[in-house]
Amino acid sequence: MKKDKKSITSVAIGGFDGMHIAHQSLFNNLTSKGAIIAIETGHANMTPKEQRQKCTTFPVFYYELNDIKHLSGKEFINLLKDEFPKLKKIVVGFDFCFGKNRANSTEELKSLFNGEVVVVNEISVNDIAIHSRIIREYIKTGDFETANTLLGRKYEVKGTQIKGQGLGKSDFVPTINLDIKEYLLPKEGVYITKTIVDNISYPSISFIGHRVTTDGNFAVETHILNKDISVHNINVSIKFYKKLRDNQKFDSFEKLKQQIINDINACKIYFNLAL
Repeated sequence: MKKDKKSITSVAIGGFDGMHIAHQSLFNNLTSKGAIIAIETGHANMTPKEQRQKCTTFPVFYYELNDIKHLSGKEFINLLKDEFPKLKKIVVGFDFCFGKNRANSTEELKSLFNGEVVVVNEISVNDIAIHSRIIREYIKTGDFETANTLLGRKYEVKGTQIKGQGLGKSDFVPTINLDIKEYLLPKEGVYITKTIVDNISYPSISFIGHRVTTDGNFAVETHILNKDISVHNINVSIKFYKKLRDNQKFDSFEKLKQQIINDINACKIYFNLAL
């Protein structure tokens, strides 16, 4: 995507971790030559780094908070006007603050910027106010039905394949083991998921947590249903649909194996796949 600040006529400003429904309502107020300014705080863990661009057709420009937090409100607006010379419109959320020590609110924005300022009110779904911090709590507990509703899409994490303990293919079911560094992960348990390999999405079942029945190590591993997929150290994504159960310790490998079979069957029923 070509990113040309000189032609941008409107911007939405915020942290935008999650790029959720409330964020999208800000973007809906942008002009056809609009752009998104994402302020990087170092705490984005639902859409870390440049993952936000996947969630919008508008170009996303990233500004490190540490690079701009010393600016006064007026200096920040002047920076925007310098970098976006055709800027006529700014869109922000109702709780937007800017300038050194977050000293300025939307009222100061309206007085400092000599163009149109749109302030979007708080957005709620099913009486739940949509904020990144609230969605994070639903993700942590594994409530993906609610988290995904507020996100407006399935929650997705991305990682690289690593070597597992080697028991899956020989004693249980084959799994892809992933190293996931920057994303918020849900509580330990088993989840109904889809796994994306080489841009192809497969129904899957995923485990996150300490393998308490075997080696005790923490793992993120996913089993693709009804397919034997070869993966060789490439990026793999997991989309979360629903939590099946908490992590638990079993008295024997046989009991663990039976539970894995039960979990896989529950997952197949969810996706209407043949048992």
